[in-house]
Amino acid sequence: MTWSDMLPLLSQACGDTLYMVGWSTLVAVAGGLPLGVLLVLTDRGGLLQNIVANKVIGQIVNVARSMPFIILIVALMNFTRTITGTTIGREAAIVPLAIGAVPFFARLVETAVREVDGGLVEAVQAMGGNTWTVVRKVLVPESLPSLISSTTTTIVALIGYSAMAGTVGAGGLGDIAIRYGYQRFETELMWITVAILAVVISLIQFAGDWAARSLHRRVGRSGPAPKLRLLKAREPATADVHKAA
Repeated sequence: MTWSDMLPLLSQACGDTLYMVGWSTLVAVAGGLPLGVLLVLTDRGGLLQNIVANKVIGQIVNVARSMPFIILIVALMNFTRTITGTTIGREAAIVPLAIGAVPFFARLVETAVREVDGGLVEAVQAMGGNTWTVVRKVLVPESLPSLISSTTTTIVALIGYSAMAGTVGAGGLGDIAIRYGYQRFETELMWITVAILAVVISLIQFAGDWAARSLHRRVGRSGPAPKLRLLKAREPATADVHKAA
């Protein structure tokens, strides 16, 4: 196969892969972020402590994460057909990709949110902030660098999943590698797809690491000041209580 023959195939495959990964990432972030925060809030000592709910949600996440992706694709075929009307193509691949990525991202979010300084949470509560205020003003902003890294990790995993989805006709670079590289013995084309995947993953990882470091430096410079302002805001209230006593 000549380069002029491979170029259209590779261009279409790259577009399909980016399309699948892009939409799957949006769904994963939209579903995994609140799920991960909820796991923290409902845990022992959390603002919405509910051990039963936490165990149930955690078990569902664990089961979903433990299922191999290729099995997940097969298990969700009827659901995928109901949603998209087909089980083949890039639109159909988005369904198992997103469902598989949501619990994966949720656990990463949980880990990131747990790293937030508890003193900031207590300070916001002392100022009368409710749970939504704590989440919006403290938990998410303070964990943002880690959340960016978690999103990067999820995107890289989704690229690998999308290549695996190519084995069942989902399209993308994985489909090209299987149909042409393996089944038609176009070894050169297969290695080109591997190289493209490696380059794409490296670029995404570099961009994600750079964004996370930039946010970390910004939070590091501005983080102590808001904390001091919050803690100082508590002092007058404490002083008033002592005076009243």
